[in-house]
Amino acid sequence: MLRRLHHDQPADFAFTPANLAWAKAQMTKFPEGRQASAIIPLLWRAQEQEGWLSRPAIEHVADMLAMPYIRALEVATFYFMFQLQPVGSVAHIQICGTTSCMICGAEDLIAVCKERIADRPHVLSADGKFSWEEVECLGACTNAPMAQIGKDYYEDLTAESFGRILDELAAGRVPQPGPQNGRYASEPLSGLTSLKEFESGRTQHNASVARALALGDTVRRIDGSEVPLLTPWLGKGARPAAKAPAAKTPAAKAAKPAAGATAKPAAKPAPEPAIAAGVAKKPRSLKAPRKGGADDLKMIKGVGPKLEALLHSLGFYHFDQIAAWGPGELAWVDDNLEGFRGRASRDGWIGQAALLAAGGQTEFSARVKKGDVYD
Repeated sequence: MLRRLHHDQPADFAFTPANLAWAKAQMTKFPEGRQASAIIPLLWRAQEQEGWLSRPAIEHVADMLAMPYIRALEVATFYFMFQLQPVGSVAHIQICGTTSCMICGAEDLIAVCKERIADRPHVLSADGKFSWEEVECLGACTNAPMAQIGKDYYEDLTAESFGRILDELAAGRVPQPGPQNGRYASEPLSGLTSLKEFESGRTQHNASVARALALGDTVRRIDGSEVPLLTPWLGKGARPAAKAPAAKTPAAKAAKPAAGATAKPAAKPAPEPAIAAGVAKKPRSLKAPRKGGADDLKMIKGVGPKLEALLHSLGFYHFDQIAAWGPGELAWVDDNLEGFRGRASRDGWIGQAALLAAGGQTEFSARVKKGDVYD
C-alpha cells in the first residue's frame, strides 16, 4: 500500500519540554553513535503529542538522531502504526476487519463510521473530533467485533453500542472499555464452563478495564506529565543524552521537569564516574515541615508510610526538597535509606517530585488521589 505524507503540512514541530527530556532520555539506552536506534520511540512520542506524524516532526526527530531525512521517512512510512495525516482531536477509531470480526459484524461498525464520521477512512469528521480506519487483526477474536479507541479495546460491539460510545466520546466522556455486552472478559458467551469456583471472588472489572478506569482518560494523548521522566537504566532520574555523534562520555545536562514546573532539574551536571565512585553529599534538610505542613510524600511511587517516616526523620518533608537533589545528594539518600537502599534512584523520586512540586501529578499520584493505591 502506498503511503504518502499529507498534502497540508504545519510550518514546524517541537517537542514539549517534558517530551523533549523524555526523548533525550530514550537516546541514552543505546551506545554512543547508535542513537538512531531510538527512531521508533521518538517518532511515536511525536505522534502521541500531535496526534499524527507531520514532515516537520519526522525531520525534527531525524535531526535529533543525526539521521538522513530519508532514513526517518522510511521508518515512518513503513509502519502502519504511524498516522501520516491529521486524526480526530478526540479519538481515532480503529475497527478490526479481519476474519473473526468480519464474520461477527465488523461491517456494521464500519457502516456507523461512514455515517457518523466520514465516508472514507483517514478523513476527519465535520467537527474534527473523529477519524477512523479499518485495521488488521488486533488479537481480540473471542470478543469480536471490536475496535481500538485510544489506548483501549472496546469489545463485543454492535452498531447500537458502538454508536453510544461515539456519543459519549463526543460529549467529552470516556466510556468504560472492554466487553460491551456484560461479559467479564473472554469467557464463553453462555457463561463459565470451568474454574467456576473463582467466579464469586473476582473483582468488579477485569484487570485491563480496571486499569483503564483508574487512569480515567485513555484517549488523552501523551503530553509528558503522565509518568515521571525516568532513566532507571542509568540508575537515577531523567538525564538528556548528548547529541550524536558526540564525545564518548560527556557530562550530560539534567532533564527539565514537566512544562510549567518551577522545581530544580532532576539532576545537576556531573560526570558519571562521580556517582559510580560513591561520591555522596547530604542534601539540605529541615528540622520541621514548613508552616503549611508537610507534603504527602506517599504521592511518590515507591514511598510508603515507613519510608515517609524515615524521610521525615532525615529532614525531608516537601516535594521541592527532593526535586532539588543532585547526583551526589541522591547517592547519599540511597545509601541512608535503611532497609530501602537504592529505592530513590530505582523509582525516580526526583522526576516525580519535580512534577508534584510544580502542582502537576503523575500517573501514580492520580491513582492515590482516587483511592486506587492502598498502604
